[in-house]
Amino acid sequence: MKKIYAKQLEEKLKAGEQLNILDVREDEEVATGKIPGAKHIPLGQIPERLNELVKDKPYYIVCRSGGRSGQACAFLSAKGYDVTNVEGGMLAWEGETE
Repeated sequence: MKKIYAKQLEEKLKAGEQLNILDVREDEEVATGKIPGAKHIPLGQIPERLNELVKDKPYYIVCRSGGRSGQACAFLSAKGYDVTNVEGGMLAWEGETE
Protein backbone atom coordinates (compact mmCIF):
# COMPACT_ATOMS: atom_id res chain seq x y z
CA MET A 1 0.00 0.00 0.00
CA LYS A 2 1.31 3.42 -0.93
CA LYS A 3 1.54 5.93 1.89
CA ILE A 4 2.36 9.57 2.43
CA TYR A 5 2.81 11.48 5.67
CA ALA A 6 0.38 14.28 6.49
CA LYS A 7 3.20 16.84 6.34
CA GLN A 8 4.19 15.70 2.82
CA LEU A 9 0.58 16.00 1.67
CA GLU A 10 0.39 19.49 3.15
CA GLU A 11 3.56 20.47 1.26
CA LYS A 12 2.04 19.25 -2.02
CA LEU A 13 -1.07 21.37 -1.41
CA LYS A 14 1.03 24.43 -0.51
CA ALA A 15 2.94 23.95 -3.76
CA GLY A 16 -0.36 24.29 -5.62
CA GLU A 17 -0.77 20.66 -6.68
CA GLN A 18 -4.35 19.68 -7.53
CA LEU A 19 -4.99 16.63 -5.37
CA ASN A 20 -7.96 14.33 -4.86
CA ILE A 21 -8.29 13.86 -1.12
CA LEU A 22 -10.94 11.54 0.30
CA ASP A 23 -11.84 11.91 3.98
CA VAL A 24 -13.41 8.68 5.33
CA ARG A 25 -14.18 9.89 8.87
CA GLU A 26 -17.70 10.06 10.27
CA ASP A 27 -19.87 13.18 9.90
CA GLU A 28 -19.30 14.38 13.47
CA GLU A 29 -15.51 14.12 13.02
CA VAL A 30 -15.54 16.07 9.76
CA ALA A 31 -17.67 18.76 11.45
CA THR A 32 -14.57 19.71 13.47
CA GLY A 33 -12.69 20.48 10.23
CA LYS A 34 -11.33 18.79 7.13
CA ILE A 35 -8.56 19.40 4.64
CA PRO A 36 -9.70 22.15 2.23
CA GLY A 37 -11.18 20.60 -0.92
CA ALA A 38 -11.33 17.07 0.49
CA LYS A 39 -14.30 14.93 -0.53
CA HIS A 40 -16.09 13.35 2.42
CA ILE A 41 -17.42 9.79 2.19
CA PRO A 42 -17.58 7.90 5.52
CA LEU A 43 -15.78 4.54 5.37
CA GLY A 44 -19.01 2.51 5.67
CA GLN A 45 -20.57 4.33 2.69
CA ILE A 46 -17.74 3.80 0.21
CA PRO A 47 -19.10 0.58 -1.39
CA GLU A 48 -22.42 2.21 -2.36
CA ARG A 49 -20.82 5.52 -3.37
CA LEU A 50 -18.07 4.21 -5.69
CA ASN A 51 -19.82 6.01 -8.57
CA GLU A 52 -18.61 9.30 -7.00
CA LEU A 53 -14.96 8.32 -7.51
CA VAL A 54 -13.09 8.35 -10.82
CA LYS A 55 -10.85 5.34 -11.47
CA ASP A 56 -8.23 7.19 -13.51
CA LYS A 57 -7.51 9.75 -10.76
CA PRO A 58 -5.16 9.11 -7.83
CA TYR A 59 -6.69 9.59 -4.38
CA TYR A 60 -5.14 10.39 -1.03
CA ILE A 61 -7.23 8.76 1.71
CA VAL A 62 -7.36 10.35 5.18
CA CYS A 63 -9.09 9.54 8.47
CA ARG A 64 -8.40 10.45 12.09
CA SER A 65 -5.16 8.48 12.57
CA GLY A 66 -4.59 6.26 9.52
CA GLY A 67 -6.46 3.05 10.41
CA ARG A 68 -9.77 3.52 8.60
CA SER A 69 -8.01 5.15 5.67
CA GLY A 70 -5.86 2.01 5.43
CA GLN A 71 -9.03 -0.11 5.26
CA ALA A 72 -10.44 2.21 2.57
CA CYS A 73 -7.17 1.97 0.61
CA ALA A 74 -7.24 -1.84 0.71
CA PHE A 75 -10.86 -1.91 -0.49
CA LEU A 76 -10.43 0.72 -3.21
CA SER A 77 -7.12 -0.73 -4.41
CA ALA A 78 -8.81 -4.14 -4.85
CA LYS A 79 -11.43 -2.37 -6.99
CA GLY A 80 -8.73 -0.91 -9.24
CA TYR A 81 -8.35 2.58 -7.78
CA ASP A 82 -4.99 4.36 -7.38
CA VAL A 83 -4.92 5.19 -3.66
CA THR A 84 -2.38 6.43 -1.12
CA ASN A 85 -2.91 6.24 2.65
CA VAL A 86 -2.24 9.43 4.63
CA GLU A 87 -0.14 8.22 7.58
CA GLY A 88 -1.05 9.83 10.89
CA GLY A 89 -4.32 11.16 9.50
CA MET A 90 -5.90 14.33 10.83
CA LEU A 91 -4.11 13.89 14.17
CA ALA A 92 -0.87 14.67 12.31
CA TRP A 93 -2.38 17.38 10.08
CA GLU A 94 -0.96 20.82 10.89
CA GLY A 95 -2.32 22.68 7.88
CA GLU A 96 -5.51 24.69 7.63
CA THR A 97 -8.92 23.09 7.72
CA GLU A 98 -12.35 24.10 6.50
